[in-house]
Amino acid sequence: MRLFALLLVLIPASLANSADDIIRIGMIGLDTSHCLHFTKLIHNSEEKDLKGLQVVAVYPQGSPDIQSSVSRVPEYTIKMKEMGVKIIEDLPSLIAQVDVVLLETNDGRPHLKQIIPVLKAGKPCFVDKPIAGSLADCLAIFSLANHYDVPIFSSSSLRYGTKTQAARNGSLGEITGCSTWSPCSLEKTHPDLYWYGIHGVESLFTVMGPGVKTVTRSQTPDHELVTGIWNDGRIGTFRGLRAGKRSYGGTAFGSKANGSVGNYDGYAPLLLEIAKFFRTREVPIAPEETIEIYAFMEAADESKRQNFTPVSVADVIATATREADAKVTALLTSP
Repeated sequence: MRLFALLLVLIPASLANSADDIIRIGMIGLDTSHCLHFTKLIHNSEEKDLKGLQVVAVYPQGSPDIQSSVSRVPEYTIKMKEMGVKIIEDLPSLIAQVDVVLLETNDGRPHLKQIIPVLKAGKPCFVDKPIAGSLADCLAIFSLANHYDVPIFSSSSLRYGTKTQAARNGSLGEITGCSTWSPCSLEKTHPDLYWYGIHGVESLFTVMGPGVKTVTRSQTPDHELVTGIWNDGRIGTFRGLRAGKRSYGGTAFGSKANGSVGNYDGYAPLLLEIAKFFRTREVPIAPEETIEIYAFMEAADESKRQNFTPVSVADVIATATREADAKVTALLTSP
């Protein structure tokens, strides 16, 4: 009996919590359609890798100063209840009842505050886009995850488009450049590209990889064009669409061929990566790459502030790092 008790202690919590090995997912936030789509796919998918996962509880959240956010919560609460998901109004109680977390609050600003109790509890967490409402908060989140030794990752579903992944994995040869586009509605509470441009920017970095040196932005009321020059001289561009046909797409240029990228293939490919992450605790995207994506978008805002001149991404990261370090120090030393 003593040996059995010792072995039970050593079994990871995610495997010891239930006899049927269900991985219990808790969801934070209830103001994005992702909450409904993810839950439906997880509960109803025939994908074997999604079986064994279950969304069991949600902490409803909406941002009172974003109408499109807070207005969704009542309807989504009803729909989640209909899918058998418990509504829990207390965040610590939610975290105590689950093995892993989907941080789904549509507004990136509260993510830093919301993820801290998740990290303290040692629960792996996927943070939906935008990972935060500022580059400093993005850096602080990764710093705290490292401090508490808890795996996290964040991604747009556009990263896992079939053609985009193929290009990343060499189907076009060595990538020499890339141009992507996506819808780019703006939200005054966030840096311009964080709210929706993130989709096309994620596609761009999936193909190009990290290493962007400078960013220059052009903007009109209906259009965005952001140009990045990588350290090796390659050029990548993102076009944000607010008029005309608002689609997802792009073209990658390779040493063997040029081809289409940036396609949207639904949420299932992303959820399969999340499921693998929850099971293995291995992050599929290096934090440095995600940080650079948000630095690229922050640099686009800085370029605008500087009359659309080129901006050093390293300088943008350095400035945000000082702010992030101060935040992390304050959080770790507060009672």
